[in-house]
Amino acid sequence: MRRISLGVFLLALLVTSACKPRSTEVPSPNRPDAETAPQEVDAASDAVPPESIDHGFAPLAALPAVPPTPADNPTTPAKVELGRYLFFDDRLSGDVGTSCASCHDPRLGFGDGNALSRGYAGTQHWRNSQTTVNSAYLAKLFWAGESPSLEAQAHSAITGNLAGNGEPAMIEERLVQIPEYVRLFEQAFGVPQPTYAHALNAIAAFERSEMISLDSDFDAYMNGDHEALDEDALLGMRLFVGKAKCITCHNGPLLTDQDFHNLGIPRHPLFEQDPLRQISLRYQHYIRGVPESVYRSADRDLGLYYTTKRDKDMGKFRTPPLRYLAYTAPYMHNGVFASLEEVVDFYNQGGGEDENKSPLLQPLGLTEDEKFALVAFLESLSGSVIRMTPPESLPYEVVVTEE
Repeated sequence: MRRISLGVFLLALLVTSACKPRSTEVPSPNRPDAETAPQEVDAASDAVPPESIDHGFAPLAALPAVPPTPADNPTTPAKVELGRYLFFDDRLSGDVGTSCASCHDPRLGFGDGNALSRGYAGTQHWRNSQTTVNSAYLAKLFWAGESPSLEAQAHSAITGNLAGNGEPAMIEERLVQIPEYVRLFEQAFGVPQPTYAHALNAIAAFERSEMISLDSDFDAYMNGDHEALDEDALLGMRLFVGKAKCITCHNGPLLTDQDFHNLGIPRHPLFEQDPLRQISLRYQHYIRGVPESVYRSADRDLGLYYTTKRDKDMGKFRTPPLRYLAYTAPYMHNGVFASLEEVVDFYNQGGGEDENKSPLLQPLGLTEDEKFALVAFLESLSGSVIRMTPPESLPYEVVVTEE
């Protein structure tokens, strides 16, 4: 099985934006109760295949070959081709200096390689940039689940004050003055000139088509190749669904319940050292309408609370999927952990300290060998690197108006 040295990957996953969030309070289909501990499972016996152990949650499984696609934006080759150009085009930002690929670089696991993402010119972002790989399968996007679709996420990222800071009307004017874009939009959507809404649809179609990873050792194993996982990874899988209780939140084909939890993640030192990070965080409190008492005292990302304004939701973030994670370090919403080993150590000690911390987190008592095996299984969830060469930028041309 392929082995990956995760210590050398300091990479980063989905641009988060400063746009006002939508409500994300919907039941999770993958778990019976957000704060119900899994039934005790004996995962030590080799007599029972780990994938067949009944743990009471959505079972682990291979990803379906085709992600969900909205009826009003079917994927076509013409849309994918157009979306490829737009994804790498920095003219979709306010200062023509930021593209989707600026925070979702193919060379960096479709993240940006930083603990906390780069911000728009003159700013620094306050969250880690999640990978766009396999994001097409998610029903909730961003760390606090503010966007329900790739189309909505693209809009939030392009227009978000700390992300692209673009203005849709200006973006349309730029695209109209690029003859090749006029041709590509007509080919993809049958329209006489580019529109912002169609640009969002094309970017989403490109992500659904080209940012899919299905060739992991784990997928091969779940599809019937029982030689795909070695002994360490198989032991790690047993621990994942048993003693380590990872399955409680990381279940189903995506290995996420898409629910929200407070893990007591420690603050990243960058917030103590960088005034621009502090400004961005305070700005989030302000534009998302938190009470003044919270604004004055908050010293960390409040997560789901920004949407619900419920105290119990402070510090809750959507469970991230675990696919492609070998290439997307550092981890957590603030990138505070540089390696999977650090992540496993954190969970092994029962998470961090926070008054709202989920009761699901308890010390695990994993041995060093068990922690090694668990990391081996986590590594098996990543397939081959998705390589992608950015297309050449399409040139402007002067428009000659007839008198």
